[in-house]
Amino acid sequence: MDLLTPATELLAIPSTADRPAELHRALDFVLDFVGPGFTVERFESNGKPSALLYAGKRRRFPVILNAHLDVVPGRADQFVPRLDGDRLYARGAQDMKISALVEASVFRELGHRVPVALQLVTDEEVGGRDGTRYQLDQGVTGDFVIIGEQSGLRLVTDSKGILGANLRATGRTGHSAYPWIGDNAVLKLMRTVENLLDRYPVPDEEAWRTTVNVARIESANTARNQIPAQAEAWLDIRFPPRDTDLDGRTEAEITEYLLSFCEPGVTAEVIYADPPHKADRSRPEVLALRQAAQAQGYDGDFLIKHGAADGRFYYQRGIDAVIFGIGGDGLHGPQEYADVTTIEPFRRALTEFLLR
Repeated sequence: MDLLTPATELLAIPSTADRPAELHRALDFVLDFVGPGFTVERFESNGKPSALLYAGKRRRFPVILNAHLDVVPGRADQFVPRLDGDRLYARGAQDMKISALVEASVFRELGHRVPVALQLVTDEEVGGRDGTRYQLDQGVTGDFVIIGEQSGLRLVTDSKGILGANLRATGRTGHSAYPWIGDNAVLKLMRTVENLLDRYPVPDEEAWRTTVNVARIESANTARNQIPAQAEAWLDIRFPPRDTDLDGRTEAEITEYLLSFCEPGVTAEVIYADPPHKADRSRPEVLALRQAAQAQGYDGDFLIKHGAADGRFYYQRGIDAVIFGIGGDGLHGPQEYADVTTIEPFRRALTEFLLR
């Protein structure tokens, strides 16, 4: 419960990607929370600040505690934390400012006793390339990583790959009263999207298979009575390892695959493509972390996640990373909350794991 006061202060910071000053403020808040006595390396890439904390000199760390301090946008009232029974409501309460603060608290207590580093980033919600991946590109490395994303003290050892792609359609403009003289780019785009959704239909329930989210469709049209000559769609695709059309493929191969769904006049562009993440469930650190969760009365079950996290950047470098954090619900939604009864067990489990 002693974390609730600083947690509410951190949750009140609207640290979204479009507010760089607030990203810095959230990072500085946690650095101040940890306090002096540690080496603090600061990084910045494309305006996104991050930091790495440790005792002594940088080395290959046996354990890295990873946390992101950025959040997705929300209403103004979501940045006014509200405690209702065992639920602390706020943007970022579950994803993942409270887990980040617990990791910082454990690091503050044990950072001089065990060889652990605390990695704080501010860009996970927009891809992680200027935080975790940038630090890895600068030589930061370790043997085992705990990412404090929400999990209810279960261990996430598998998560889907992520693919961001744009579809662009070109046509021929004209007066909308005479559609036969034009070539509607939006309709071409819609037919292409339908082709994709025929291959990857929206599931009615949770399913460990590839999903396609159409995040945006737009055209440059400014008049209702004009046939659109250009249109663009944003796609967010999540895929498991068994989808061999996407997993293990180069960007050129993925582009060619997406083009197979495109109507004439529609092109595809891959913006980013990261593979699924997987950690070895038999690894000693994984087993020890599971035992630490069980010692707090939790089952420590393994969990798969449909969302991507920064663990994929470690996976690409042969470093095992697991997600392990507090409980709650509603991430990215209007009623996001953290289950405060899981905060202390999470802190004790991390402590026990590191002391082992």
